[in-house]
Order: sequence, then C-alpha cells, then structure tokens
Amino acid sequence: QVQLVESGGGLVQAGGSLRLSCAASGSDFSILGMAWHRQAPGKQRELVASITSSGVTIYADSVKGRFTISRANAKNTVYLQMTSLKPEDTAVYYCRTWRFREYWGQGTQVTVSS
Repeated sequence: QVQLVESGGGLVQAGGSLRLSCAASGSDFSILGMAWHRQAPGKQRELVASITSSGVTIYADSVKGRFTISRANAKNTVYLQMTSLKPEDTAVYYCRTWRFREYWGQGTQVTVSS
C-alpha cells in the first residue's frame, strides 16, 4: 500500500512560479515511477510529467520548458517546479504512482490569475 500526499498548491499571478511536492510512504520510493497529472474544471485528467526510478523524464507538450519534475529519494518526495505559469495551468494537480496497482494523492489546487 502506497500513500501519497501533495502540497504546495495555491494562488499565483500569471508569470509566477510554484513548487509542488508529493510525499510518498508505504513502499521503497526509489523503485517507484512517479507522475504528476492535472484536471481542470470540465476537462479530463491529463498527464503533466513523469519520472522513472532512474530519473528519465517526460513532459506534456503544454508544459515543456516551463515545468520540471524531479525526485529526492532520500526524502521519499517528488517535486514539480512550475514556472511562467499561465491561467490555463489552473487545475487540481495530482501525484500518481504504480506498483501492482495505481495510487493517487488527494490533489492540490493551483490557481493562476491573469
């Protein structure tokens, strides 16, 4: 059983930055692939970025060059550094991992004002 707890969301003006954190427990974090997803009102949940256990990353085209996913295995934490935020980045951001099944965090709200 894996537990995921996100933090770091909030209200920011367009052009600003935020760093989201996702703390994992219940498994050997170093072997887990981790991902960030988001869901805007009225839209489907979408993949934002992911990072493998070896540090290989992928990004959605909409966030490339602006968001950076990273992990700190010693802290059992994955981060999403978000810069140059746009109003269209407004969404609930969720952390996800998978080991025999999927696990999701409860989500953290990010609101970008214009």
